[in-house]
Amino acid sequence: MKFRIITTIPETFDSYLGASILRRAQERKLIDVGFVNPRDFASDDRRTVDDKPYGGGAGMVLMAEPLLKAVERAKKGFGRERPRVVLLSAKGKPFNQRVAYQWAKSRRPLVLISGRYEGIDERVRQILKAEEISVGPYVLTDGDAAAMVIISAVSRLIPGVIRLESLAEESHWNLLLKREAEATGKGLEYPHYTRPAVVRWKGKKYAVPPVLLSGDHRAIQKWREKHGR
Repeated sequence: MKFRIITTIPETFDSYLGASILRRAQERKLIDVGFVNPRDFASDDRRTVDDKPYGGGAGMVLMAEPLLKAVERAKKGFGRERPRVVLLSAKGKPFNQRVAYQWAKSRRPLVLISGRYEGIDERVRQILKAEEISVGPYVLTDGDAAAMVIISAVSRLIPGVIRLESLAEESHWNLLLKREAEATGKGLEYPHYTRPAVVRWKGKKYAVPPVLLSGDHRAIQKWREKHGR
């Protein structure tokens, strides 16, 4: 199974993927993990991929265009295979054992977009129609750790990666036969946007919601409360 991680710091994964079960799985060609760095698609010499959020607020937001171009590059490596594009986010659908099993069974390549800083420009999800996935009801410093969780959970379900007996004895394996209740929450996070105000992608325009450009802090707060997920 193929994994492609969109991350600004690919070396974060070196020690984790270079040891134990996942190292052996790669050596035996059971899984294939690669990386694309959005900085390679930045438009300036400083390789800038983040900017201040529209509407104000703390932190920086990853820009849409470097991420979109990085995903395009990742997709080219799959030939005719149609990858599943996943945006790792605290406000996404909960990742659980059933999801891991479904992804492992389908064998569709996974493109995992790892966030950093305050978040990712919302237009990335909109343009790519990416699945938004959360590995838990908490906020991480970045999406790299979440990507490692998904690689681990999915890879171990690929035949040959670990002993079948180990899977059969686990409670989570038995839970796949039952209906899993998925807790949902609202207000974890609102969509983020940063420059440019209009992203032009493949002949279409994707604009920042006008309220975030208005300077009306009360209206911005109401918009964020309404669109929090």
